[in-house]
Amino acid sequence: MSASVLPPVSTTHRLGLDPIATPDRLLLGPGPSNAHPTVLQALSRTPIGHLDPLYVELMGEVQELLRYTWQTDNRLTIPMSGTGSAAMEATLANTVEPGDKVLVAIKGYFGHRLADMAGRYRADVVTIERPWGEAFSLDEIEQALITHKPAILAIVHAETSTGVLQPMDGIGDLCRRHDCLLLLDTVTSLGAVPLFLDAWKVDLAYSCSQKGLSCPPGLGPFSMGPRAEAKMMGRQGKVPNWYLDVTLLNQYWGTDRTYHHTAPVNMNFGMREALRLLAEEGLENAWDRHRRNAEALWSGLESLGLELHVPAELRLPTLTTVRIPEGVDGKAFSLYLLNKHGIEVGGGLGALAGKVWRIGLMGYNSTPENVERLLTLFATELPAFRASAPVAAAVA
Repeated sequence: MSASVLPPVSTTHRLGLDPIATPDRLLLGPGPSNAHPTVLQALSRTPIGHLDPLYVELMGEVQELLRYTWQTDNRLTIPMSGTGSAAMEATLANTVEPGDKVLVAIKGYFGHRLADMAGRYRADVVTIERPWGEAFSLDEIEQALITHKPAILAIVHAETSTGVLQPMDGIGDLCRRHDCLLLLDTVTSLGAVPLFLDAWKVDLAYSCSQKGLSCPPGLGPFSMGPRAEAKMMGRQGKVPNWYLDVTLLNQYWGTDRTYHHTAPVNMNFGMREALRLLAEEGLENAWDRHRRNAEALWSGLESLGLELHVPAELRLPTLTTVRIPEGVDGKAFSLYLLNKHGIEVGGGLGALAGKVWRIGLMGYNSTPENVERLLTLFATELPAFRASAPVAAAVA
């Protein structure tokens, strides 16, 4: 039998590249934020097997520290192998069955994403909405629960697109009264803003690694309480997303340690160190630090004559929306800060596109020095930067 003849190797897409080189950026946008140097050191360690006894021990440490950070005793508290959007989808994939009514309280971009995801799992999605920059009242939420009788209420705690922090007092009690699970997006609050899953009667929560936790993107913290777990276990069929199926993942993250997928070992090295550093600082101290630095930023921006988009009582300490002044090309100014000074500031999304800058002070980046540096740049650079200036100046 003659050997098969292989075709010649094509070099069409072969590149000759230098080793990777990236600039140093100060990431003061909506995320990711800069990772703590200790976390970056942990990421660079030699990998070990995802069933290695030492790694199994580390898995337990990560779970326990996530429980501390979320202030919960939830057994099913794990870092999903994926970014925050994977954890977001996991909350819905595991609990929504076709025809379940899911009520989404939308007050920004990520409320719309929750509604989209729930619909893809064939939920009967209903929504209530507030303008981008406002929060929901208890009365509004209770009326919607009475009217729609949902199986799940999904709401964003810290809305990254608007800089609004949703007050949570009483929402969990309403959900218990109306036999409804409470699903909470904590992507821009975990580790940086007071957060109490158990005391607030939150049944499902998700977050990300790259904001308040000072870790690069790549993991999505996920937590499921007993009521949500009971709904998942009572499903009529399998969870429709194999990769995010918590009934399977529990066999790996639980006591069995049964292989499910190859875990991102080094990302969990980084998560372990990020959570260790947060526990070392103490949650109360981290929350206070974020609040102090945010208030200094707010005061400084207002002293420059800039207008903040969100009322003081609803402002999110990790993400500030500041209105772009009349006559200023907001996108061009952001590009100027990035290319001339190496500082990233985000623009608006959705209804706020072109209307606001989004300034993040999250995790390792929430420092007085970063606040002062940014305020100095706004004070010295912004007055001369008008819409009439050629955009080319932004990339010079």
